[in-house]
Amino acid sequence: MDVIPGAWRRTAAGAGLLSPQGEVAPTIFAEMSAAAVRFDAINLGQGFPDEDGPSAVLEAAKDAIAHGANQYPPGRGIPDLRLAISEHQRRFYGLETDPDTEVLVTAGATEALTATLLALIDSPEDEVVVFEPYYDSYAAVVALAGARLRTVPLRLPDFQPDLDQLAAVVNDRTRIILVNDPHNPTGAVFGPEVQAEVVRLANRHDAVIVTDEVYEHLSFSAPHVPIATLPGAAERTLTISSGGKTFSATGWKIGWVHGPAELITAVLTVKQFLTYVNGSAFQPAIAVGLRLPDSYFDDARATLLHKHGILGDALRTAGFDVHPPQGGYFTVADATALGGADAMAFCRALPERAGVVAIPITAFVAPEHHGDYSGLVRFAACKRVEVLEEAARRLAALG
Repeated sequence: MDVIPGAWRRTAAGAGLLSPQGEVAPTIFAEMSAAAVRFDAINLGQGFPDEDGPSAVLEAAKDAIAHGANQYPPGRGIPDLRLAISEHQRRFYGLETDPDTEVLVTAGATEALTATLLALIDSPEDEVVVFEPYYDSYAAVVALAGARLRTVPLRLPDFQPDLDQLAAVVNDRTRIILVNDPHNPTGAVFGPEVQAEVVRLANRHDAVIVTDEVYEHLSFSAPHVPIATLPGAAERTLTISSGGKTFSATGWKIGWVHGPAELITAVLTVKQFLTYVNGSAFQPAIAVGLRLPDSYFDDARATLLHKHGILGDALRTAGFDVHPPQGGYFTVADATALGGADAMAFCRALPERAGVVAIPITAFVAPEHHGDYSGLVRFAACKRVEVLEEAARRLAALG
């Protein structure tokens, strides 16, 4: 076959990976990771830690394997993890969630998101509204589901949306408003007025709110506030999170989604034909993590904030204009003063030039909007302190 038909083409196109000739390019993450190996560069591109999480969680996984948790778990997730998720939501946010009918364990937050969009999108006329820049899988999954992606720009200096623009984009064709908070890649935390407007518009246009809250325990300036806690939100909100970022176990891929039982049933109907189930031995371990004392979550947040400080200082010394994050793994910096007005070209040259890998923000933006974010670069702070200090030494040469 010269041309392989199928949904993969629109998925690749949605992710910006399909050339006019029909060739599929690797993701920017794969390209930059390969460059890190080729030039022996420090990889501050991908958002995964380089040190293990809490010993109690790791030991719980070992214990689960040793005691036979090696076969299929229940389709909704093991009961104790669903209970731990419910307890966690009550403990931190005052949300009451039925672990039997309103919680679903998934193969990471990405599967939760994919299953949700595939379950709820019903027509090519359906629209999904996201804030731009957006995590790259959003556009790919919206395209796979056959819907239309609508974007609302996040603007400097604090990467907050204009509420009038948000209201202009959301309409009666909006099926889902997808909110990532704390936000990847910008590190923004959305203010109460943004959250309230999302809820108002969702109610006005009968849309479902889907929230990606994987960085919920890494909000620096104030405690995280789930949209589901707002008046009029819970009955139309699906809240997604995972244990990967919170417990430095991104490879375990234990995520979850919770919300009204009828919405969870819809998502489960699709999810059971994707991975079916996953992570039998890791599910009880994440349950242990969710029940750790408050001091663990406080320390994890403080440690990451300290690492952002090291990274931010290094970037400023090198000549970047730094935009300090309010939450999450990433610091965004403007490379224009260093000849990086084209952030994609800058990042492709950086591994050889300085021995450090980063990701251009344009990788998270529709092509027609690249000019609005052309000089911005994303660096991951979720690495060991000594790694960040070595990256600082290397980046200093740029200045």
